[in-house]
Amino acid sequence: MHLAHYLGLLHRSQNDLADAFRAVRLGHPREPDLYGVCERLAAQCRDQARRLEPFLRRYGPSAPDEPERMHGTLFSGARRGALGLLRDLHDLYLLATECEVSWALIGHAAKGARDEELLDLVRHCGQETAVHLLWLRSRMRQAAPQALVVRAW
Repeated sequence: MHLAHYLGLLHRSQNDLADAFRAVRLGHPREPDLYGVCERLAAQCRDQARRLEPFLRRYGPSAPDEPERMHGTLFSGARRGALGLLRDLHDLYLLATECEVSWALIGHAAKGARDEELLDLVRHCGQETAVHLLWLRSRMRQAAPQALVVRAW
């Protein structure tokens, strides 16, 4: 059963996303809204990863290397300035999208396996991830004019 592979991939992706949210918060101290929001979203990602652990045990061990490879490619630490913030938010969005797609695929597998407990987790965490993506899209739209149009002197 390959469900274990995707559960492992999602578990690592959620932890990577939590780390990235915290790094962006720390890397942009002049953005006051990032402090509370990024901390809350990081905590939700860690909670989602923790809640996946019983299913990792149920469906067997898996150690995919894709999330590490993706995290290293997309997010290698916070950048500086307005453009750096926009690029960091963009990277967070791509990492969160990886989680969203994985939740959706695991949801389909949970239906096929008739695992109602896993399906309940997918519904809850999938909704949280959708909110993460909504906030990230919103924050990118807010940051884009400053980053892309206003000249730095």
